[in-house]
Amino acid sequence: MPASTQESTPAPATPRERPIHPGWVRVTHWLNALAAITMMLSGWRIYDASPVFHGFSFPPSITLGGWLGGALQWHFAAMWLLVFNGLVYLILTLASGRLARKFLPLSPRAVLRDLASALRGRLSHDDLSHYNAVQKLAYLVVIVDLIVLVLSGLAIWKSVQFPLLRELMGGYDNARIVHFCAMALLAGFLVVHLALVALVPRSLLAMLRGR
Repeated sequence: MPASTQESTPAPATPRERPIHPGWVRVTHWLNALAAITMMLSGWRIYDASPVFHGFSFPPSITLGGWLGGALQWHFAAMWLLVFNGLVYLILTLASGRLARKFLPLSPRAVLRDLASALRGRLSHDDLSHYNAVQKLAYLVVIVDLIVLVLSGLAIWKSVQFPLLRELMGGYDNARIVHFCAMALLAGFLVVHLALVALVPRSLLAMLRGR
């Protein structure tokens, strides 16, 4: 009688590694970045045509549009991209539970603790799927800042059509100041964000390929 042979059972397939950033997050992230930077550079050209703060202007070489009319065209085109893409991001972030999962909970104590660790160079970046408290706060602030940018821009662009929004901003002139300050905050965020990406290049790869 032939010796019985033990059949080897195939190892169970391991589930595919879950991406750090789903496809919709990566697409909306890059579209938001494109729209925000385009609006910022063209907005600087628009600002130079009628400065909010006299004596301060942006060098033409770092603005977009070439002239006021061209800058307005770039600005409004990027505005629609930012609004619609931003709405898609917000809806999917809320519907998928990503907002609560990635950005909450958040407390002042946690922010101060992680900020102190970052300043001492002891903040770990091994797990890119987990945001530290400083990152959570920064991302939440920039989301709110982009909303303020859109609303203050609308109060400037359609001041007569949206009188309540204009008055909530403190009037037309104050709406321009709010818009400028929100832009400055966004510019500061981008500088810090790019610096951190340079320090942790794996975060850029994760936003490009998902992991």
